[in-house]
Amino acid sequence: MIDFEIPAEAQEVRERVRKFVHDVCIPAEAELQTRPYPEVLAELRTKARAEGLWCPFIPVEYGGMGLGPLANALVQMELGESHLGALSMNTQGPDDATMLTLLTHGTDYQKETYLKPLLNGEKRICYSMTEKAAGADATGMQTLAVRDGDNWVLNGEKWFSSGATAADIAMVMAKTSPDAPRHQQFSTFLVELPNPGYQIQRNIKTMNPESELGEMMGGGHAEIIIKDLVVPHANIVGGEGQGFNMGQHRLAYGRLRHGMHNIAMAQRALDMAAKRVLERSTFGKPLAERQGVQWMLADCASELYMARLVLLHIAYKAEKGLDLRQENSIAKVYLANMVHKVVDTAIQLHGALGYSQDTPLARWYTSIRSQRLVDGPDEVHRWTVGRNLLKAYKEHGTTASMCGGDLI
Repeated sequence: MIDFEIPAEAQEVRERVRKFVHDVCIPAEAELQTRPYPEVLAELRTKARAEGLWCPFIPVEYGGMGLGPLANALVQMELGESHLGALSMNTQGPDDATMLTLLTHGTDYQKETYLKPLLNGEKRICYSMTEKAAGADATGMQTLAVRDGDNWVLNGEKWFSSGATAADIAMVMAKTSPDAPRHQQFSTFLVELPNPGYQIQRNIKTMNPESELGEMMGGGHAEIIIKDLVVPHANIVGGEGQGFNMGQHRLAYGRLRHGMHNIAMAQRALDMAAKRVLERSTFGKPLAERQGVQWMLADCASELYMARLVLLHIAYKAEKGLDLRQENSIAKVYLANMVHKVVDTAIQLHGALGYSQDTPLARWYTSIRSQRLVDGPDEVHRWTVGRNLLKAYKEHGTTASMCGGDLI
């Protein structure tokens, strides 16, 4: 028998988080129009900590809730309904994935100096890997680190470092061994900010409108010049030459977290659409009674149902310590396109109201377009999935293992 029942303790924490998001986080969104963001966030975090809702996936001994992959997935699928949800419990990106990397690969010194203030919510961290010249190919980056005694000196540039202008620490990836095998040429460094060698040039303007609030929340994407940046050797994470591995470890969770939050956003958008069509009439007939509208809602429901199953299966594999790289790439692409379809449908069903700024739908729409680009564009993941599929056929005479065949 295949058991789809969620353990009682996971159900309980999901319900507590759902209630907190709906009763506390979503109402607080309106307060940001009249009150300072740091003040609103501090109150949210005080309330969250008082209810034992803090750093869901972080072990209890480090001050977190100690949730496993399944329970955390359920929690994240609730938090994403509000843009204050993850922030309220200190589980926001890009910090969350970097916390996990430091937990797994950081030295005692790095955990005490850099991880501890991150876990306490006292500091934030960004991740500087992407470069204009390399794009989706991390091994093409040109930022160079040269050893100088007990230090390294870094020079180069970074592009689209999310959250850099709100960060107190940067994790910077640079080439330390140009002659080593391709995936062993890079190392990852921890850099305290501000630093004269880490020069933030600007937040890159995107199709998602800029705002001071968005920047404070970590929503900016910075262009950075790295010039004679001196970093102690003790600040290399995971050892010299392990930068690429560190990056993949970090991005693996980031992709899943994006997907979890995409499900939550899609659910809220679909709820808004259902409410709208139930309240609105056109040409003498309730909008909800029109078959075409019901079909639009049905398509969204189908997308959300499949999205949840994909993520729950990945969470199951993570709980069991199984390889989930293929599923991760499949889910990353599917979930990014799913949330776009559902939010787009919700906008359509709201009519001109959906296109306006009077609901969050328009803001979500311009924001989620990035999901098909960040943490690896769709095309790279599809390429990887297809390549793995062909490899499986050559080895086993079937592609089943690379498209869910292990389910049956």
